[in-house]
Amino acid sequence: MKRILVTGGAGFIGSHLCERLLEDGHEVLCLDNFFTGCKKNIVHLLGNPWFELIRHDVTMPFYSEIDEIYNLACPASPVHYQHNPIKTVKTNVIGAVNMLGLAKRKRAKILQASTSEVYGDPKVHPQVEGYWGYVNPVGERSCYDEGKRCAETLFMDYHKQNGVRIKVARIFNTYGTRMQLDDGRVVSNFIVQALRGVDITVHGSGSQTRCFQYVSDLVEALVRLMDTPEDFTGPVNIGNPHEVSILSLAEKIIEMTGSGSEIVFEQVRGDDPAKRKPDITMARKVLNGWEPVTGLEEGLVPTISYFREKLNGK
Repeated sequence: MKRILVTGGAGFIGSHLCERLLEDGHEVLCLDNFFTGCKKNIVHLLGNPWFELIRHDVTMPFYSEIDEIYNLACPASPVHYQHNPIKTVKTNVIGAVNMLGLAKRKRAKILQASTSEVYGDPKVHPQVEGYWGYVNPVGERSCYDEGKRCAETLFMDYHKQNGVRIKVARIFNTYGTRMQLDDGRVVSNFIVQALRGVDITVHGSGSQTRCFQYVSDLVEALVRLMDTPEDFTGPVNIGNPHEVSILSLAEKIIEMTGSGSEIVFEQVRGDDPAKRKPDITMARKVLNGWEPVTGLEEGLVPTISYFREKLNGK
């Protein structure tokens, strides 16, 4: 049994990760300030004697006896991370410093949940880990993009200078149950609009492409990444390489929900990438044969059901 800290553990991804780590027989400390996390995501775990919930902000120092840290704390959708961009930068940078300091003191292994946003609006397609990205440092998304890029720098420097055992995961678009109604990401937006029977808003022409992975595939990859040999630090792309256009996603969700919603087109958002697709060659190699196993339609079924229940007040 390991004692594992998950920052952002009450969030969409974090709650699924906490659940998985408990199933694997570990003791789990869930750290969250509930800015975007939700207690309902982890309430079913509160009766487990090996689960502990701590309300705390990672921008403040935290001390505990731990063996591993999964650093997931940070709002991850444009609606939330642009709400308070200074706070977003602080969460990414100061939060990383605090968690790396804890890992250094306790000689713990630490995994950073980085993002495909470090590639910006990429000029290389699909994106490989060796690509440095094309990022606007003063744009609408820069608080998140550059915050995550700086966090990667901190992780690498703590590893090189202090010997901290690190893992860096670059997470591509992820969806699934426990997303918020106002999450602001495209899958949740489209599903909620379709279920409410209102117009589905597509920014730009809808020709932009994304790749969507179901949350269980991501959690499996994160657990495997933490268990890779210590000489492997990453970064490593974690995503589903199946590429779809935003317009086709909207059409699929209308079909699957049986909605009468119409698609309307609005002005493209600032710094919105035209394409986003992970090259997962490295992940396949180092994560013990990991491969996304959940197709888009397969993952949308429980996700739509989840949002339907939330809208019905369940």
